[in-house]
Amino acid sequence: MPETHSTEDAAPRRNLYPPREPYRAQVMDMPGGHRIYLEECGIRNGQPVVVLHGGPGGGCSPGMRRFFDPSHYRAVLFDQRGCGRSSPNASVENNTTWDLVADIERIRTALGIDKWVVFGGSWGATLALIYAQAHPERVEALVLRGVFTMTRSELDWFYGGGAGAFWPDQWRAFAHMVPAEERGDLIAAYNRRLFGPDESEQIRFARAWAGWESALAVLSSNGARGVPSASYARAFARLENHYFINGGFLESDGQIHRDMHRIRHIPGYIVQGRYDMVCPPVTAQRLHDSWPGSRLTMIPDAGHALSEPGISQELVGIMDRIRDETRLRRRRVEVG
Repeated sequence: MPETHSTEDAAPRRNLYPPREPYRAQVMDMPGGHRIYLEECGIRNGQPVVVLHGGPGGGCSPGMRRFFDPSHYRAVLFDQRGCGRSSPNASVENNTTWDLVADIERIRTALGIDKWVVFGGSWGATLALIYAQAHPERVEALVLRGVFTMTRSELDWFYGGGAGAFWPDQWRAFAHMVPAEERGDLIAAYNRRLFGPDESEQIRFARAWAGWESALAVLSSNGARGVPSASYARAFARLENHYFINGGFLESDGQIHRDMHRIRHIPGYIVQGRYDMVCPPVTAQRLHDSWPGSRLTMIPDAGHALSEPGISQELVGIMDRIRDETRLRRRRVEVG
């Protein structure tokens, strides 16, 4: 188990592995009418790792394959319900946190995997923690980035004006999409439009919702961003809003922190941008403080996004460290 550690000094940073194609891709039928896109990369008998993307609604990208040594890992990537290459697109029917946790278990069972490393950032970190707390016996280690724990205070920070105090121009554009009398609860105000009968209005508000988050995600972007496609924005915004207005479908506010005792023995690696405006570092620090098996690394020159150079290089370094420790354990077993 790694020592508990918190430092501004990141481990030696390593470059992403070269782009590669999956050795197998498939679509799995899930209960509730969903079909989940799934791919495997690396080597078939490698150390398993499952990748949980952000959002909810973000989907996986080819770049996510590049964090794992293809000569060692069997990386499993999938698009969660309603987004990416899964279908039906942007659907919130039978789409809850517990449906996703059950999907992860169905994928693990179908692939014949006993235990795996769980790798996730932002909402992916949320889902990783909830999955681990539900199935601790199936998790070898957790590798988390840009921690989000689905609490009311975190949602209030990002959708109630906290982050907007640092980005007033972007906040005005986001908040002023709705009348002044509705701005006290922007999640609810957007919900009425994202799920309203007018599809053109859905797209307009979906792009505003996705744009607000992407504007603050990368430290070096200075607020610049491209316009998301209508299909991506609609799935991303509807799913995020659906999950957030329902409190992540958790039993109570702060459930993840309440249940940390269930995974206190599991090794955890937390990578956090010091200037993350989407998921502020105080959340990562609180999680680390309650988790004896965790190691927290603050990246001093980074924000929220997986693509931030310091964050991506540190994550590659962590996965290489897990690889080296696994190989060492195996050699010790072989020599008896």
